[in-house]
This record gives sequence, structure tokens and C-alpha cells, in this order.
Amino acid sequence: MRGEYQHLVDEISAALGVPATLEDRDFGLIAFGAHGGDDDADLMMDPVRTRSILQRRSTAAVRAWFEAFGIARAQAPLRIPPDPAAGVFTGRICLPVRHGGVVHGYVWLLDDEHLAGLDLGVPFADPRLTQAVETTNRIGALLAAEARAGAELGELLRDLLTARPAAVEAARGALREALGPAADGPLALVAVAPWQTGDGEPGPEGSGSALAERSGVAAMCAVPGALPDGSAALAALVRLRATSAPAPARAIADRLLRSPRAGRPAPDGAPVGTPHGLAAAGLGTPRRGLAELPDAWSEALSAARAAGAERRLGPVAEWSGIGPYRVLTGLAPERAADPAVLPLLERAHTELARTAEVYLDCAGQAGRAAAALGIHRQTLYYRLGRVEQLTGLDLDDGEDRLLLHMTLKASRLRRG
Repeated sequence: MRGEYQHLVDEISAALGVPATLEDRDFGLIAFGAHGGDDDADLMMDPVRTRSILQRRSTAAVRAWFEAFGIARAQAPLRIPPDPAAGVFTGRICLPVRHGGVVHGYVWLLDDEHLAGLDLGVPFADPRLTQAVETTNRIGALLAAEARAGAELGELLRDLLTARPAAVEAARGALREALGPAADGPLALVAVAPWQTGDGEPGPEGSGSALAERSGVAAMCAVPGALPDGSAALAALVRLRATSAPAPARAIADRLLRSPRAGRPAPDGAPVGTPHGLAAAGLGTPRRGLAELPDAWSEALSAARAAGAERRLGPVAEWSGIGPYRVLTGLAPERAADPAVLPLLERAHTELARTAEVYLDCAGQAGRAAAALGIHRQTLYYRLGRVEQLTGLDLDDGEDRLLLHMTLKASRLRRG
């Protein structure tokens, strides 16, 4: 399928005499035409185009800048002027890739002297543009078909991950039949949380189809209500060479975290391009086959939540490396807040809470804790005394230490 997209992009490049670039609706690179001759200078002088090709994705700021010209709603080709301040040294001609009323991507052309006389106001006046638009429509049909196939697999994956116990076997059988031989191979589940599903938009099953085919994603879906606060998370089922080699799953997690849908949305009224709440990703223990996939999802989601709460674990964490969060993520939030520790969790005592957590992270070693906090030992002892006064706990008692430590970690998990 990738070769077919490349062939169609080459057709557009040949018809118009300029290199074309094809990106999906989330600005992930799918294919690009060869640059040669004088165009090499254009490529190196235009940072946005260079970054898109070298990193295979544009930044959220670049996406917001282009979308401000209405490309997601455009029904016909449109011109976008250059803006050196935004890194767009050469203007663009955008051919929206649409099918069935939905935009699935964009074909980009450098609007240089080769296209200076191209009249976009009369689409059929120039046979070059007519051919390019026809080819773009064929790309749209392919991307739409790919999105539908991905959506079907995503729905089957979601059914299995969210099925009631009585329905698990049926859901597993349906997914196994759809995946074919890959269903019995080594697999890993990736969770990205939180994930923006959007209203009335295609889910990641469609927008991530280009990523899926290039990278070994067997199925991908958004799982509504996956987080304790009701937010959605993304699940990606990744094919591996062996259960002992999860590197491809980590690479997928890294790429998904760069999606504009990863994280919480910007507040209402915030300027376009405002950064939203950060997302994190987690990997469940790789397994062979689908038998324990719901368990793998629970692990991946727990790892993602841990990475979001404890940034030293992330942005991508594996279930095997999240320590006490393996237990804490399994507790209901209201069950993980001990009354004795609640006074310490008040905003006025943030510094004391952090001091206690670092001290306990350092296994009660005062020297290490003081160095980590950048304070004198006497200051540390004073703060720990205040902690004992507030909580009524004895930090010389192992069980009291455990209670305090786990409650502080649970609080971090809730905040994350």
C-alpha cells in the first residue's frame, strides 16, 4: 500500500513539474516526491518542509498555522502564502485529500516559479491541475478504505479490551479471525493516556492508518472511560519479533505521543496551538497470542498512568519498571487516601510532603535525602518532625513509613 501512495505522489509531481508531499490528516508523512536540481535549495531553505521529510511529521505549531487557513474545510485546492517567521520560506499549494465528505490528508506543493501561473480559481482550466486533482481523489479513496479496515480492527480490539467476562471468548475469537496468523505471534499492548477522541471525527483507527502499516501496529483504538476521571486512552496492539524484544512497541509509543491527540485539550478560549496537558505511554508485558490481552491492557494502562504521575518513569514506562504503582493503580482512588496523611496533602504543606516522599524514596537515608533536596540535614530533620506532628505517624516504624510512602505515591497518581 505504501508503494501505491508513492506512485500516486510521483504522478502528481510529474504532472505539475514540482515535488509533491503527502501527509495524513494529523500531518504524518506518508510519501514525498524526489527533489532534484534547483529544488534542493528550496528543500534546505524551507525548515518546515525539511523537518516534515526528515522527521516524518510536522509539529503541532506548524499544523495549527496551516489549519488556520481552513485546509480542513477546503473543498478545492488553495494557496497559502509564505511566512518566514513561521519557517515557511516558500508558499504552498494544498490539495485536500477528501473522500465521502471527510478530509483524510493533504498533498503539498511548493508554490515556486514553476506554478506561478497555475489558476486555482478555475480547477479545470489547466489540464495539469485537473490531473493532479483526479490523482488526489484516488489517494482519498485509498486512505478512506484503509481507514475503514483499520476502524474495523480497532472496534474488535476495543470489544476485547472492554468485554464483560462472559463475552471475552467471543471477542477474542473475532479479533483472532480478523488478524489471521499475526494473532498467534508475539504481541505487545501500548497505552497512551489521556487521548482526545474528538467529536464526530474519525478515531485513531483511521488517522493512524499510515503509521499502522509502516510500523507493525496490528490494531489501534480509543478506549473511552479508561482513566479514573473518565478520560479516554489509546490502545495499540503491536507485532513483535519476540516477546523478549519490545523495542518496536516503545518506538510506536514514542510516535503516538507526538500526535496532536495525545494529552488533554487546551482550555476553552486558549489561542490556537496552545500546548495541552501532557500524555504518557505504557507498555504491558509482551505476550504470545491473544489469550491474556485484557491483562496486558491493564498493565499498559497502569504503566501509562505511572509515567504520567512520576515523570522519571516516562514518557514511556514498562509495567515491569513502575514499582509500587503496579499495586497502587489497581486501587480505587478513594481507597488510596489514608485519613492520617490527608493533612499533609493540603496545599500549604506541599514542601513537607515532597520532603517526606524524597526521604522515603531514599530508604530513610538522611544524607542522601538532604542532598537530593538540596537542604542541610538539620533542616531535613526539622521537616520530618513536622510531618510526624501533622500525621501522628512514627517515621521510625516500618509500617508507618510504608503507609505514608504508599499514600504519597497514590496522591501523585491522582494528580497525574
